[in-house]
Amino acid sequence: MRLSRYVHCWSIGRREAVSVAAAREREQLRARIVRSLRKQGFRTRAGLLVPPDPTDKEQLRHLHEEAVRHWVARARPGLARHEDRLLGLIATGSEVDPGKVRPRMVVVKPDSEDELLFRYARLHWSIPVSAGYGRRLRFLVYDESNGKLMGLFGLGDPVFSLGPRDQWIGWDAAHKKTRLQCVMDLFALGAVPPYAQLLCGKLIALLATSREVQRAFRRKYHGERAFISRKLVDGRLALLTTTSALGKSSLYNRLTYRGHPVFQSLGFTQGSGQFHFSNGFYEDLRDLAIEHCDATAKHIRWGNGFRNKRELLRKALPLLGLSRELVYHGVQREIFVAPLAHNAAAFLRGEYQRLKPYSRTASDLFEWFRERWLLPRAARDGAYRDFDPESYRLWKP
Repeated sequence: MRLSRYVHCWSIGRREAVSVAAAREREQLRARIVRSLRKQGFRTRAGLLVPPDPTDKEQLRHLHEEAVRHWVARARPGLARHEDRLLGLIATGSEVDPGKVRPRMVVVKPDSEDELLFRYARLHWSIPVSAGYGRRLRFLVYDESNGKLMGLFGLGDPVFSLGPRDQWIGWDAAHKKTRLQCVMDLFALGAVPPYAQLLCGKLIALLATSREVQRAFRRKYHGERAFISRKLVDGRLALLTTTSALGKSSLYNRLTYRGHPVFQSLGFTQGSGQFHFSNGFYEDLRDLAIEHCDATAKHIRWGNGFRNKRELLRKALPLLGLSRELVYHGVQREIFVAPLAHNAAAFLRGEYQRLKPYSRTASDLFEWFRERWLLPRAARDGAYRDFDPESYRLWKP
């Protein structure tokens, strides 16, 4: 009897100790998150984040610095040992002759040297860059004149609901369900130095809309079955979507081909997401949510979980006594669409069965870029000649 009572009391005491320890861990996590938000440069008012000045690009970059450092640190075990070799594919300024530049697009294959270079180059962006999800088609752009990397872009599955895009298309639910597969999102895009100083980010954006990319998409996905629905994939690419890195975009705005806009601005995002929790805290918040919250996305093919990171954060933050509205960081990104056909929107609405693609080849797009931006910039500003790839190094040997 006494032993039974002793065991019962011991069990209660153990549960209370575990409860106290869990509460202490939550309080410590809450304090770390608050300190991190302040360190990043966020201010709070009534428990909510105060939006930054959307015109101050340096402040916007500063908000992302901690998250970028975390991404670079996470990538180090897999990439640092390859850095010397990868830097050999980054040109010195003296190796670039603007008059001889010739871009060559290469589809990135899994577990290849190109994939290592893609992963390495995107770590240099001023904001954390997603690896994409679902269907993915990644490209590197090399300069044939010297074999060096000019830039990269990656296409991934678009989000299902994006109000400005859906309104621009004029979608109803039925046609959106069947033709969303003909839309892809540019989750990563940019030029690397010294080509970035020659405005080659614009070239990379133009090449993403080329007929060669549409053909590569069709070769990879036509006849495949969708993972969830098991329906055959169409294989026709009608529209690209993307968002700017920092507020209003200087890359996509006013980007034309033969006088016609290539990307169309549809407004701005609401300024929500998880980058300000991407410095190690997201994993802690995920563990907390998995233990204490019910997941809402359940499917036999992709398993159980939360619908997206935003939903997870909105469930986990209140467990720490923090507002679920902290997902609204206030950093708005400009939303763009790039139609790839004369009848892109009408096709996506189901009004046409035949897609009428633009006949923009990579060579045509480059010739336009060369005369419109590359040669005038090279003649006007020779700073690209001073670039040293050592300044691109992420980790000391």
